[in-house]
Amino acid sequence: MDDQSTKDQEHVSATLTFAVPAESVFAVLADPTTHAAIDGTGWVQRPVDRAPLTEVGQVFRMGMHHDSHPDGAYQVVNLVQAIDPPRAIGWLTGYETAEGNLEFGGWFWRYDLVPLGPSETAVTLTYDWSEVPRSIRERIQFPPFGPEHLTNSLRHLADLAAPTSAD
Repeated sequence: MDDQSTKDQEHVSATLTFAVPAESVFAVLADPTTHAAIDGTGWVQRPVDRAPLTEVGQVFRMGMHHDSHPDGAYQVVNLVQAIDPPRAIGWLTGYETAEGNLEFGGWFWRYDLVPLGPSETAVTLTYDWSEVPRSIRERIQFPPFGPEHLTNSLRHLADLAAPTSAD
């Protein structure tokens, strides 16, 4: 796997090349039940919504845990913003208010897949916080994780997408 990482003032990204077809990689990303295993921080704990991701506007929730979060355990709401099988998938992350409204803080996750042949795919994971308002930036440092997080996540994704001996 090749590893390339970039960071600027508003986003961070990493790219790895997998010896896996793009369709197989996309299938793992579109399955919320795999997201805890993909996560490079260990914060994602479990899917709340288990339906496959299929369309822009779809909402899915994840159970999270972070020692620095005021509640420790909490839930995020994700809103699918991009889905183009097997080339791209991405979502905004936010939360649900006590009144049941969805609020998004301006950061999103996106995976771009470039097939390099029938069984090889370049995958770029981008975390972008360019739309985060100043009020949130005053409380949360961006990115809230080290640069190795994206590369770790891509390595986990590659392992999950790789064919098993039973395939």
